[in-house]
Amino acid sequence: MSLFRSRKSNGNSGSDPFTDLLFNALLTFTFLFLISLLLINPPAKSGIIDPKAEFLITVSWEDGSANDIDTWVQGPQNKRIWFKQTQNGLMHLDRDDRGAANDTQQVNGKEIINPLNQEVVTIRGRPPGEFIVNVHYYKSEDQLEVPVTIYLAEVNPTLKVLHYATLNLKNEGEEKTAVRFTLNGQGKVENINTLQTNIVGNL
Repeated sequence: MSLFRSRKSNGNSGSDPFTDLLFNALLTFTFLFLISLLLINPPAKSGIIDPKAEFLITVSWEDGSANDIDTWVQGPQNKRIWFKQTQNGLMHLDRDDRGAANDTQQVNGKEIINPLNQEVVTIRGRPPGEFIVNVHYYKSEDQLEVPVTIYLAEVNPTLKVLHYATLNLKNEGEEKTAVRFTLNGQGKVENINTLQTNIVGNL
């Protein structure tokens, strides 16, 4: 049945085929126009964060511990990041955790305590060369040994855990190499190892 009924003509009821054709064409055009508007202006997605990162490194120790563990990363051409230089090239120290020193904050007049102890490093590219991740027992509040967990993951194109381990830092000032890896000229990961070397303060 036609979507449009024409006026009676010559005393007979019926539809004008040409008018029906124009009306249906108008409906089709309107529908396609609305679809094109939706495609040109997609709805905004609020609250979604999509940071660019190729590799993610997390260093964590016991929740609530007052001790301060620092993460140092040395990349190609001896570029380094640590708490005093949080960005160098494509390497970023996104969170510097100082143990109990920065676990407390005021929110609406109330004291909020975050017991999580974790530092986060992102590498936002694939420059060729070796990357060395060291952990440093910067300051001890209780003079106790601190187990430190290191997590290294390749983020793109899919999440892949490259290294996961826990090592112990016994004394204030102690430094250990947590993991090392190399990116070849094609950006592929090679030679993951824990060969020890010092980079803290060796600038």
